[in-house]
Amino acid sequence: MTPSRLSALDAAFLSLERNHAPMHVGWAALFSPRADASRPSFEEVRAHIESRLHLAPRYRQRLAGVPFGLGDPVWVDETEFDISHHVRRSEHGNFGRLVDDVLSTPLEHGRPLWELWIAEETDDGSIGVVGKAHHCLVDGLAAVELMALLLDASPEPEPVADPGWKPRTRPSAVQLVGEAVKDDVGQALSLAALPLRWAREPRELRGVADQAWRAARHLARTVTSPAPPSRLNGAMPATRHLAWHSRPMEDLKTIKRRFDTTVNDILLTASAGALRGLAVERDEPPRDVKAMVPVSVEAPDEKWGNRIAFLFVELPCGEEDPVWRLRDVHVKMRDRKRDGEPEGADAVLNAVAYAPPAMRRLASRIIASPLLSNLTISNIPGPQMPVYLMGCEVKHAYPVVPLTDGHGMSIGMTTIHGRACFGVYAQAEFASDADRIARGIGDEIEALLERAAA
Repeated sequence: MTPSRLSALDAAFLSLERNHAPMHVGWAALFSPRADASRPSFEEVRAHIESRLHLAPRYRQRLAGVPFGLGDPVWVDETEFDISHHVRRSEHGNFGRLVDDVLSTPLEHGRPLWELWIAEETDDGSIGVVGKAHHCLVDGLAAVELMALLLDASPEPEPVADPGWKPRTRPSAVQLVGEAVKDDVGQALSLAALPLRWAREPRELRGVADQAWRAARHLARTVTSPAPPSRLNGAMPATRHLAWHSRPMEDLKTIKRRFDTTVNDILLTASAGALRGLAVERDEPPRDVKAMVPVSVEAPDEKWGNRIAFLFVELPCGEEDPVWRLRDVHVKMRDRKRDGEPEGADAVLNAVAYAPPAMRRLASRIIASPLLSNLTISNIPGPQMPVYLMGCEVKHAYPVVPLTDGHGMSIGMTTIHGRACFGVYAQAEFASDADRIARGIGDEIEALLERAAA
């Protein structure tokens, strides 16, 4: 069987990794004990996870490079897969310290690119789980899907038949080179055949022209409005900190209904308000910042890897009134979507996919650099019903949005059965700022709720 090759976007995520900028996505989750106050042991949890790995075959695969860099890496079965390398026990009772330690350590590229750390009992009596997977393996949404794969919709785990697993033989260097050359030739032939295909299908040509126009417009808007200077950007250490906040999802839905906006608009608005509050506390003039906002353009038949585009949106941190701030964000996002900018951004990424690897790496570094955005803010959907790990219900799950080189902070939100969970992920030197922003997001939502009630 032909090994699966990294997509151009996934290869870009891989190329962005540095020792001080690990490119993993993840989450930190807290579970309550079972109804009878019992809790599963670490060994039971690890066996439970291992019994379901056949449902996620990519998690028993590792990357293999192509000799001489003739193609992007491919996924091959890990012939010596050992679950103990990936599901790890923690003795930390301090869950925050465990989270920061796990997230500060890059994944080992010689193994499948994921880990789960289990704390059987945290200081508050919860069961803690910290998960991370490389961004080239899954996007934020698929990271939540991994969590859902390991959980159940009822306290009693559903039995899953394990058909057993036998790794396939790793392809030789000659096979890897041959497949890379074949892929390159196939891509070149596909490009060469396009004019004839368009001549036969004029509608397709019009669609391509429309995509090209949207891509050009998106590039022009992005390049001509660089990100402003910000203390959030600059040199970065390797250590990380995750701050968090959670609240009822109904609060955001109340604001959404009252002001006829979207949950994503509220996330961006609350983030802008929290950044403004931080500047005011530091006796600095509040300045607008530019956020990179991932937008899913995933196709229905795509399960693994990434299919996302990016919008670059100015956040009105200088606006004092939270409602006017919300309206400003809502209009910007509405206009971008109405103008087809997500599709334009997707068209840009699709075009870059046909470029030589060196040019793709350069383009990915520019897109992910502080030249175009000060931080990333991402809304990641989660399960809307109660979910359980061996009878223990998830209470909170805080997302981790990776930091690319030069970025000091990111903000993510996911939903877990009626709760909105916010994760503010930062370089360790911004730890106190991240804590302040997590609190500030809550304050901004409270302010919008008060205005909604009025």
